[in-house]
Amino acid sequence: MGGAQVARFLDSDLWFSFRTSPVAVAAAFIAFVLIGGALFAPWIAPHRPYDLATLSLADSMLPPAWMAEGQWRYLLGTDDQGRDVLSTILYGSRISLAVGLASVLLAMVLGVGLGLLAGYAGGRIDALIMRVADVQLSFPAILIALLIDGFVRAAMPPEVHGDGLAILVLVGSIAAGNWVLYARTIRGSTMVEKNREYVQAARVIGVSPTRILVRHVLPNVVGPALVIATINVATAILTEATLSFLGVGVPATRPSLGTMIQNGQNFLYSGEWWLVIFPGAALVLLCMSVNLLGDWLRDALNPKLQ
Repeated sequence: MGGAQVARFLDSDLWFSFRTSPVAVAAAFIAFVLIGGALFAPWIAPHRPYDLATLSLADSMLPPAWMAEGQWRYLLGTDDQGRDVLSTILYGSRISLAVGLASVLLAMVLGVGLGLLAGYAGGRIDALIMRVADVQLSFPAILIALLIDGFVRAAMPPEVHGDGLAILVLVGSIAAGNWVLYARTIRGSTMVEKNREYVQAARVIGVSPTRILVRHVLPNVVGPALVIATINVATAILTEATLSFLGVGVPATRPSLGTMIQNGQNFLYSGEWWLVIFPGAALVLLCMSVNLLGDWLRDALNPKLQ
């Protein structure tokens, strides 16, 4: 982005709306801190929680540093394997963010593509895609993810089961439950745009339908999809956390925030509350900040609210 583009952005209504909204600024700051901590975890984490050579069972179940028996080198305490909770949260956030962002991107690509096709082609193609979408909406996203995960585990041979496959299945499962939101939104916008003069002119001069959709229609309908994607990131992260809590998400060798909460709840009633409270707080703050940013972006891009 050049200097002129930066100056144009800083003079835009979108930037003015952002900097005059305390909620959006606070949410952006929290999201920046959490996402930055996850991205730079290998450099800023005080410990390497998944390096077995650095773990000691003698340091297991230590409380936070400000409590009796706590140690300042383990600021938020340790878990049952002696792993530093703060470092584990930083590394676990990477998995949660990666799965959430990848599943949202896949759902958006699938939903936008099918929405463009349904809205532009109409007829039987539109009816088929929308009936599939209606059936999809009758199933909760969690149930769809559980069904896909169970089917893949049963269909694939045991020797190919691993961390990589588990994460891919998780991403695909979450995306399969969320593409309908994009498809229905883009379909409605495409049905309006395809009757505009610029689309009619492109048809007259012989532009192919694919080029019309990609070069002309898509830029004018993708705005609402981006807003949905921003809000849907938090939903995807929560879905991943729920599946990991149920034991069908990220494997234990590469735990996410949901896996940490699932492991911590086993010790909650014995007094080790920090194993649940701190990962849960990180998950809540991350999802809340992303949701608030999504709400602000939706309002900022709504011409009726200008």
